[in-house]
Amino acid sequence: MALSSEDVLRIAHLARIEITPGEAAEVRDKLDRIFDLIGEMRAVDTTGIVPMSHAQDVSAPLREDRVTETDHHADYERLAPAVAHDMYLVPKVIE
Repeated sequence: MALSSEDVLRIAHLARIEITPGEAAEVRDKLDRIFDLIGEMRAVDTTGIVPMSHAQDVSAPLREDRVTETDHHADYERLAPAVAHDMYLVPKVIE
């Protein structure tokens, strides 16, 4: 995919990036190299390759699934100005 300097200037305008026409030519060359690299990567046959979540074969250690903290729900409700049906009641702010 070849871009013109006008294409780059338009993309820069849409992205709210201010570049000069001279910078547009430099950016166009860099984008062309990126598109060439993408084309090379698309040419590689990846049939049968399983996607990896990490470059190394690692896994996160799992901890035992158990409750480690005490329930302070009743303490917090006593501090609240108004509670009903286990919910904190707040003043209406939008009419």
